[in-house]
Amino acid sequence: MIVIAIGAALGQWQLDRADAKRSIEVKLSERSSGPALPLDGISASVDELEYRKVRLTGEFIKDWPLYLDNRPHMGRAGFYVLMPFRSLNSSSVTLIQRGWIPRNPQDRARLPPLATPAGTLTIEGQVRRAPGNVMKMGQAPALMPGAILQNLDLVELARTSGLPIQPFMVQQTGDIGDGLTRGWPLPSSGIDRHLGYAFQWYALAAVAGIFFIVTGFKRAKPAKPATE
Repeated sequence: MIVIAIGAALGQWQLDRADAKRSIEVKLSERSSGPALPLDGISASVDELEYRKVRLTGEFIKDWPLYLDNRPHMGRAGFYVLMPFRSLNSSSVTLIQRGWIPRNPQDRARLPPLATPAGTLTIEGQVRRAPGNVMKMGQAPALMPGAILQNLDLVELARTSGLPIQPFMVQQTGDIGDGLTRGWPLPSSGIDRHLGYAFQWYALAAVAGIFFIVTGFKRAKPAKPATE
C-alpha cells in the first residue's frame, strides 16, 4: 500500500509539472511574438514582463562577472556567464545572462578569457524570473565577483553587491561580438519526459496493486494441530 501511494503521488507530481510547462509554453508563445520593448523606464511587475522581448541601453558592470556551473550545452560541460548591466537613463541595474562558455576539462576553476564590450551598447533578450536552479552539491561558495556558483538568488546578489538589481534577469539573445554561445533551452521543454515519468510511476503503482491483490488476500493455511 505504501508503494501504491508513493507511485500514485509521484505520477501526479509529474503530470502537474507537465501541465505547468504547458502553461509556460502558451505564455511564451504569446509574449515572445511581439517586438522588443525598451526596458528602460518601464514600470511593470515581473509577472507582466516574464518571457517578453526587451531592449536595454547602457553598459556592463565588468567587475561583477558570475559563472553558473553544471550548465551543459550540446553535451559539453560549461558555465552560464552572468553580469550586471546598468541602464543609461536610470539608476536601475539588470542582471544579464550573457551566454555559455565551455569548462576546462582538466581544471574546473580555470575560466577562459571573457570579452566584454566597453562603453554604451544596446542588447536584446527575454525576461526571466531567475537563472533556474540545479541540484545543490556540497557547500556553496561565497558570493563574490568571479564566483563559480551552482545557483543564484537575485535578492542575495543585490544585498551582497550593493547594486540596485531588478527582481528579474534578462536572457540575452542578440550577438554583440563577444564570442559567447546563446542557444538557450526553452523553459517549456521536457513535457514528453514528464509524461513518460508519470507513466512509469503509475505503472509501478499498478504493479504494486496487482501484487497486493494476488498475495495480500490469500488466507493463511490453518495451523496443524500439535501432536502429543
